[in-house]
Amino acid sequence: MPNVQKLKNIVSYFVPLSENIEIKPLGAGHINDSFKVTNGNNEYVLQRINHSIFKDVPALQSNILRVTMHIRQKLIERGETDIDRKVLTLVPTLEGKLYFEDADGNFWRMTIFIRDSKSYDEINPGLAYRAGIAFGDFQLMLSDLPGDPLHETIPDFHNMEFRLEEFRQAVNRDRVGRVMEVDDLIKEIESRAYEMCLPERLHREGKLPKRINHCDTKVNNILFDNDGQVLCVVDLDTVMPGYVLSDFGDFIRTGANTGAEDDKNLDKVGVNLEIFENYAKGYLKNAISFLTDIEIDNLAFGAKLLTYMQIVRFLTDYLNGDTYYKIEYGNHNLIRTKAQFRLLESLEENFDRMQQIVLRAAEEYKV
Repeated sequence: MPNVQKLKNIVSYFVPLSENIEIKPLGAGHINDSFKVTNGNNEYVLQRINHSIFKDVPALQSNILRVTMHIRQKLIERGETDIDRKVLTLVPTLEGKLYFEDADGNFWRMTIFIRDSKSYDEINPGLAYRAGIAFGDFQLMLSDLPGDPLHETIPDFHNMEFRLEEFRQAVNRDRVGRVMEVDDLIKEIESRAYEMCLPERLHREGKLPKRINHCDTKVNNILFDNDGQVLCVVDLDTVMPGYVLSDFGDFIRTGANTGAEDDKNLDKVGVNLEIFENYAKGYLKNAISFLTDIEIDNLAFGAKLLTYMQIVRFLTDYLNGDTYYKIEYGNHNLIRTKAQFRLLESLEENFDRMQQIVLRAAEEYKV
């Protein structure tokens, strides 16, 4: 953590400093470093942007400004009150920039702290329904964002063809001599590769549109009020063009897994269909108004796709010598791969039921 005086100096580029200022670490994010700033009667969040992941900070901040300003306008049109708690608010520097670059090449930004809010890490059916409503409404509000497409803050982030290309390069290089050990998993990945590239083919054929996606649809990226009702979606760094089935699938991958992402006991891993159904119903309640039939037909497939994608990414990192994901022990990425593969098998086993859940909910809302 940078020393407090340095942090105060950075804050001074955004707002005039009060005599009474306090700065404390906030949360335990894996990407950016966050701090809560209490400056007199005002509260802010100061973040150091991870420039190694988000290489184009001006584009990143431009995306966030466009998205939050559009959502703010939608909330005003709806007659919402207390809007500053229902959408993130960027605080520009005193010179009017959306970020500050310090002498060490670090990039910083500030937002208004959303008071009386909380997030959840554990999921239950009721919370899954509210999360579905939140992410569905997020996409609905942004479905008519005017102007040019948003920037890709991480190029090819959910592009399955690109992820498979990275994977095959890792197999061919075999940098740390692990390919023989995971030959069965490599074959399982390759046996599904054509099916899992379906979205890219449909997009090239003009059948599957790209929309504004959150690209990190975990329940802890939603803020709730003290009564457990949705306030707003946060962590907007990865908001960019993508397929809605990816956003839908990523929530199921993380939220509807009965085990942990790196569970060593594969008997614990599987899909919780009650969580799946509640999230699907919540999501479609808002999203049905703009989704095409092809998008609806492939929402359940999205759960398989994003789980498969994570299998590919974990195993790629394992073959490359664990250079991307933080690991806690030597074969952590292999354990993650196997746990995600078990989840994929469960999704495949339950796919017909999942498809029926989505289509039945869609028909109800269409009426």
